[in-house]
Amino acid sequence: MSTFLLVHGAWHDNRCWERVVPLLEAAGHQVVAPSLTGYGDKAHLLGPDVGLDTHTDDVVGVITERDLRDVVLVGHSYAGLVISAVAHRIPERLAHLVYLDAMVPRDGESAADVIPITRQLIEAAERSESGWRVPPMPEQPAPYGLFGVTDPADVAWLRAMLSDHTVRCLQQPVRLDNPAADAIARTHIHNEGARPPGITRRPVPPIQPNGTPAQVHTLPTGHDCMITMPAELSALLLALV
Repeated sequence: MSTFLLVHGAWHDNRCWERVVPLLEAAGHQVVAPSLTGYGDKAHLLGPDVGLDTHTDDVVGVITERDLRDVVLVGHSYAGLVISAVAHRIPERLAHLVYLDAMVPRDGESAADVIPITRQLIEAAERSESGWRVPPMPEQPAPYGLFGVTDPADVAWLRAMLSDHTVRCLQQPVRLDNPAADAIARTHIHNEGARPPGITRRPVPPIQPNGTPAQVHTLPTGHDCMITMPAELSALLLALV
């Protein structure tokens, strides 16, 4: 039995994994899918001081408090920064990192560095009444939809779980200063559906930090593949263990 820890991205909460969790559990694995501070059952904790370090602490806390080991740590979108930071905090607890259509930072970078168009969201939030709230990306005409989701029923379900992000989450730099993290195997899953203009993805280096060839898989769908292609995503995850 392996342990999968699924970390949602910006604006989402743990409900986005509801179609994936039972498929992984049916294969005999333990699955943990927490909501980060400010989302889902922790929505009341959202405030201007919530940032990348907060969310890193969230995930480290789940792993250490439950004494989880050999964890397959999956980070979607913004959570690529979160799982990278976690890997440098507690590398001995992790068996695999999975970057699911995710930001892949270098040491000292923020989300705004990884995807520069994010700076426009920061500037808009700073001009807003709150000065720090970053609202979810709006739904766009097909094929972009809402985070790549276009089915009307799925869009309504997704919209009901979305909530504001914070400027601090997008500005706080990630600290990647523990060489032991390089030994962790990692896999990248890229969603190849239509991407809104300005949303870029860095190429994956051909060699992983641990010296093995890069592992890159693709899914023919939009950004929120856990909603649009849960069976196919689950099959890719199960192939790692």
